[in-house]
Amino acid sequence: MRIEGPLSDTAILEELGERLLRHRLNQNLTQKELADEAGTGVNTVYRLEQGQSTQLSNLIRILRALRLVNNFDALVPESPPSPIEQAKLKKEERKRASRRREEDSPSTSWKWDDES
Repeated sequence: MRIEGPLSDTAILEELGERLLRHRLNQNLTQKELADEAGTGVNTVYRLEQGQSTQLSNLIRILRALRLVNNFDALVPESPPSPIEQAKLKKEERKRASRRREEDSPSTSWKWDDES
């Protein structure tokens, strides 16, 4: 099942619990082994797998033990900088090309009209 907006909180918790259960079993871990590796109690693993609420820190520990914590970037992506922050960070950009300059030392030296 896809976890999408119209689902209730309970349905989302149950789906997450089923997914955690499948990951644990795919790694051939018992609830006790996972709890020991995560530093939580067996009851915490059981509650998560049953779709019951628990502390977010416990979920993070379980995900870390299952090697799934890297998926948090997809769960809550970083927000881009606001337009004001972008304007502050933006360096002065060139808007046009400058004219090409001739050599610094011209072939004839410049003189005042009355110096001839």
